[in-house]
Amino acid sequence: MAGLIAGSKGLAETLPPANSGAMSELPKTFDPSEIEARWYPHWEEKGLFRPERPQAEPWTIVNPPPNVTGSLHIGHALDNTLQDVLARHARLQGKDALWVVGMDHAGIATQMVVERNLEAEGVRRTDLGREEFLKRVWQWKAESGGEITRQLRRLGCSMDWANERFTMDPGFSAAVIRVFVQLYREKLLYRDKRLVNWDPKLGTAISDLEVETREIRGKFWHLRYPLEDGSGFVHVATTRPETMLADMAVAVHPEDERYTALVGKKVRLPITGRLIPIIADEHADPELGSGAVKITPGHDFNDFEVGKRSGFRAADMLNMLDAGGHVVQTADGLIPEELVGLDRFEARKRVEAMLEEQGLLDKVEDRTIQTPYGDRSGVVIEPWLTDQWYVDAATLARPAIEAVRSGKIKVVPKTWEKTWFNWLENIQPWCVSRQLWWGHQIPAWYDDNGNVYVAETEEEARAEAGERAALRRDSDVLDTWFSSALWPFGTLGWPHDAEFVPSTAGPEPVEGRSFFPASAGQEESGGLRQAQAERAAGAGGKWVATPGTKLARHYPNDVLISGFDIIFFWDARMAMQGIHFMGEVPWKTLYLHGLVRDAKGQKMSKSKGNTVDPLGLIDKYGADALRFTLAAMESQGRDIKLEERRIEGYRNFATKLWNAARFCQSNGIGASAGLEPPRATLPVNRWIVSETVKTVQALDLAMAELRFDESANLIYHFTWASFCDWYLELIKGRIDEETRAVAGWVLDQILVMLHPFMPFITEELWHAMGERPYELILARWPMPDARALDPEAGPEIDWLIRLVSGIRGARSELSVPPGAKLALHVRDSSEATKARLERNAAAIQRLARIEGVSFEEAGGGAAQIVVDEATFILPLEGVIDIEAERGRLAKALVTAEKERDSLAQRLGNPSFVERAKPEAVEKARADHAEKASDAEKYRAALARLG
Repeated sequence: MAGLIAGSKGLAETLPPANSGAMSELPKTFDPSEIEARWYPHWEEKGLFRPERPQAEPWTIVNPPPNVTGSLHIGHALDNTLQDVLARHARLQGKDALWVVGMDHAGIATQMVVERNLEAEGVRRTDLGREEFLKRVWQWKAESGGEITRQLRRLGCSMDWANERFTMDPGFSAAVIRVFVQLYREKLLYRDKRLVNWDPKLGTAISDLEVETREIRGKFWHLRYPLEDGSGFVHVATTRPETMLADMAVAVHPEDERYTALVGKKVRLPITGRLIPIIADEHADPELGSGAVKITPGHDFNDFEVGKRSGFRAADMLNMLDAGGHVVQTADGLIPEELVGLDRFEARKRVEAMLEEQGLLDKVEDRTIQTPYGDRSGVVIEPWLTDQWYVDAATLARPAIEAVRSGKIKVVPKTWEKTWFNWLENIQPWCVSRQLWWGHQIPAWYDDNGNVYVAETEEEARAEAGERAALRRDSDVLDTWFSSALWPFGTLGWPHDAEFVPSTAGPEPVEGRSFFPASAGQEESGGLRQAQAERAAGAGGKWVATPGTKLARHYPNDVLISGFDIIFFWDARMAMQGIHFMGEVPWKTLYLHGLVRDAKGQKMSKSKGNTVDPLGLIDKYGADALRFTLAAMESQGRDIKLEERRIEGYRNFATKLWNAARFCQSNGIGASAGLEPPRATLPVNRWIVSETVKTVQALDLAMAELRFDESANLIYHFTWASFCDWYLELIKGRIDEETRAVAGWVLDQILVMLHPFMPFITEELWHAMGERPYELILARWPMPDARALDPEAGPEIDWLIRLVSGIRGARSELSVPPGAKLALHVRDSSEATKARLERNAAAIQRLARIEGVSFEEAGGGAAQIVVDEATFILPLEGVIDIEAERGRLAKALVTAEKERDSLAQRLGNPSFVERAKPEAVEKARADHAEKASDAEKYRAALARLG
């Protein structure tokens, strides 16, 4: 089995073996903070995160760029731990591992922070003007931005800091502008009037991800709309009565016989007196309320779709609010002047009063309402009809759908493929403009006639418009998700290190529809239809990376680690843009992890007070313990329920490894003197070498399948059980030169395998065990050699472990005093077992606290253990009160069975399982499993007593 070898700057792959002599004595106490503070700067200053390996196989991952305003939360800790595990593993495999790191400019968040700072000085953004305000933002970034990058270092992230990127740096900004212009020229980007999530406080459109839905105590207003002919009323209900000022229709279900005769007729709206039609649309549910629904297409997403189906053009839809959420006059001038200028919530109160005055308010009910709020502003979001820039996402989505279907992109877990397809197959136009100052300003200029000129520079726009044209630039900026969608190639030198190759054929039309349709169910709005109509067959093309560049070497990336919650906002859009511009998928594998929840399974939130600070956990337990916990609990397709005791447990694991290394040092066991496993003749040494090879083989498979939990647990159990609990115990008092060599070699393998998960302690122990010509971060991953598997040594040591474990278990179950030494009688043993007992007598006596082995019959009360064909008997007369112990066990068994059955009855009750809180159900299941296990343990102990 190959061992460890360097592969880094100035280190050839023929380095001599490490000197196992000059060890540095380890302190008695393991102090992670001191180790972490020393090793991370060393790695970074020496350039060890990106060693020069021009001939090695490239391996690439990009870090989801955190917000420049952000700080490390537990979700970041999970995401970056998993990435670092893969990056360090690839580096140990000798690959040219590149972990791209950078920050997102975070348009809204950053602008809010700087505006708050200005307000503290008594200054408003508009007092400064755009140019001066942006100078203040850059100044803030230089002084205060990027705290999270320092926090990522504390976590141990081995990123390529020397080439850190920022979404607003000149090179990346050039890429963003180039993408906008190309998409516009390919008629894949256009300006249109549609509904957006509008934040009245921030004065900008925001993405769905920036909207959080809250349950609030609201009301349900029941209104009566008089029929035009005065023959009756149509009853409708709403949670936003003020929007009736812009109603344009009342919808009923086409099969609702109650309204069949009314379809096509009109009602006269209260307050405005506007006549609006009664239309038939399946959006109306006959089972809900009256079955009639008021339609306000300019202020409700569902109503917008109903309006389009009914023939209302977006340009004709009524708008009754301004950007700040105040009532404005509609195009038909029918809103009473007394309402114009009122805040939307004040208008709600006044509309209610006016309806009551007119006798057209039936009733008002208290309701719990799902209400959208801006996650940053904290105000209620308004669906608002406005002119914005949109990307024809449906056309870009088709190759991204096919990439997953064909396997070019492997989604892990595979269950997320359905979500991927469902969203992309029903994707809507992507709004990419934001009404902010901080961000990539849209490269579009307008003349006095409203003509638009999209170009990379004002000079290019002016050349197109004519020298005499008076041009003004679009004041909006691009959505940050638009720029971050370019991360896999924009960070690698695109477009500077690539050449555009025009194509002669545009995207293929969808069968049975006009070319370049939106998607099934997607509205082909005016802007989209115009863009599709203008799209020429030869408008497209792709970029080809210049040979020898970083872009050519590292695109596509190998894997993306992402939270499932941004699969739409970032992952899918990276796939769309990457395939469109580079002609290849951005990454070969998309790994989606779950959320980190609290110990009860609840989602963490500041309002609940159940968030945890990863830096606080690092201060308390060390970065290695937190990293290992997150990796060990990351099971594909599941969320993590984080319990602090698990972190404490893995801190204890690190301490156990530390103490094992100290034991090795005290017995002259140091760094391995060679790469191959030393020659071993003793069964215990042959066994541990075999176990090491088996562990590497299993670990390689788990890592290849991105099973982080299985990988961590394999290393944990091998290190804790096989190496520390058994091997080191078995060799105590019998450490010869062969054993020193084997033990040193096995410890080296553990340090390498564990390094991606626990980088700090492993690097420290690596150097403490002897002089090394290279750091552990640059060592070579173990290569399993099947020749090191020993079919003869394994069975004997396994037998010994089972025997000692059985005796220890019996002693514990029967409350035998720890210091008591027992006789061991053996019955029905084969000659092979007798030979094993003779060879391992000293180990059995020491580990199981046995004073002697006899093949004679045992008398009196005794415990029995069966291992293979033999029965091992432990006489207990005079050691414990057998009858009292039998009574204690019988009583404990009855209690455990009673509690087990009670819990089983509760879990068998559908009412409990369906109605109780999920965490209560899960606790009941865990308690049931525990009591069932206790019952089995007590039953087994009674059986041992006979």
